[in-house]
Amino acid sequence: MTGRFEKLAISDVGDFIYGISPKPIKLANGMIIGGGIVYPEINFTLPPMDINEKTMEEVKRQYREMIDGILTRASELTVPGLVVEVELLPPTTIHPEWGIEITNIVRDAMREYESRHGLKSVMRITPNDVRDMIRPPRMSEGPMLDAMLETFRGCAQAGAEFLAIESTGGKEVHDDALLTCDLQAVIFSLGVMAARDMERLWKAIVSIANETGSIPSGDTACGFGNTAMMLAEKGYIPRVFAAVVRVVSAVRSLVAYEAGAIGPSKDCAYEGPYIKAITGYPIAMEGKSAACAHFSPLGNIAAAVADLWSNESVQNVKLLAGMAPTVSIEQLAYDCRLMNTASQDGRESALKLRDWFVGSDSRLDPQAYVLRPDVVLMISKEILRESTHYDQARAAAQATIEALKAAGREGRVIISDRERPWLEKMQKDLDAMPDTEDEAWRVVKERIDLNKVVLEDYGLA
Repeated sequence: MTGRFEKLAISDVGDFIYGISPKPIKLANGMIIGGGIVYPEINFTLPPMDINEKTMEEVKRQYREMIDGILTRASELTVPGLVVEVELLPPTTIHPEWGIEITNIVRDAMREYESRHGLKSVMRITPNDVRDMIRPPRMSEGPMLDAMLETFRGCAQAGAEFLAIESTGGKEVHDDALLTCDLQAVIFSLGVMAARDMERLWKAIVSIANETGSIPSGDTACGFGNTAMMLAEKGYIPRVFAAVVRVVSAVRSLVAYEAGAIGPSKDCAYEGPYIKAITGYPIAMEGKSAACAHFSPLGNIAAAVADLWSNESVQNVKLLAGMAPTVSIEQLAYDCRLMNTASQDGRESALKLRDWFVGSDSRLDPQAYVLRPDVVLMISKEILRESTHYDQARAAAQATIEALKAAGREGRVIISDRERPWLEKMQKDLDAMPDTEDEAWRVVKERIDLNKVVLEDYGLA
């Protein structure tokens, strides 16, 4: 177990750049994540279909088709290496043997292409967090948790090098808090509930990784920060509120690394730059290349400090050029080729490209602004001044609100007239938050539906 991080791993914005991490990950096949090359990470999934015993042969055929198309095109494009991620769907996690079969199919094809064509690759497996398939979710025990951990173990034994998850602890409170823009409940759900769940879950995942010789890579606040981003994109909540949620979610995702994860972080964790700044571990990011799965205001800036460049999850559907996963690997390959060519031209060129990524997005949306490398370093430093996750979450919110106020006044980010009052409202809500977790719980529990939460799972009973 790593324990708490006390100082930034990256303190100079000139050292905060794509493709290079202070703690690179060296793989057995010679690939080094964060060692100077940005690799594509392809993420793919099934088209809409039922998954059951009767359809499993078709499921396996689909995965064979997807991975063969991806590896063929990657080889044709002379990709120097790639990461292949499979995000298992709920049925293929609830039934561990199905997830293991899929892992074997994908990993065997990867081994074949590396042997026959010299195409280096590593696999990330992401079981689904099926704990919330029942209501209220059982986070600390039960058959869903057991199946999920068995899937991790079996897929790692089948050859998946990286273990990852989009865990959902705390969403029982966070989802309602988002819809009502309740900052106090957001902070409590992320800084207390989600952090406590992450500590327990990632202790188990790291143990499995040590047992199987795999790598505990990281978690993502997709269900928190990306949900906020989607709601903001549709105009349901303010973009400034979503920006604050994004930064606070980094505190929760950091817990995986405190428990022993070493990256690369999960692609849909847009809080990744904060993880990289604090831990020094490499990160995966997605932006414009993820439009196949969701829209965002972060298309270019997301690449600024990425070590893996991903596409999110693309379905196996037919496009004019070919199947969508094959199209995605081509798009990723060209994006990475550009970044790596700039790096080969020298540090000044790489920094120039990074700054173009940043400048093209950061002024147009507060959610993009909080991913600026300089802003990330400034806020990360404030997070590390605190020792508890609850205090870190409050510090993250405070620093983000202050940064957005200053940038808005100085014209460095566009904040609409309708949203400016929300910065003051959030500040008042933050100022009114109790100093301790216990006091905060007494306040928050009065306005949440306790029937949605198994309190014992969070030590709140």
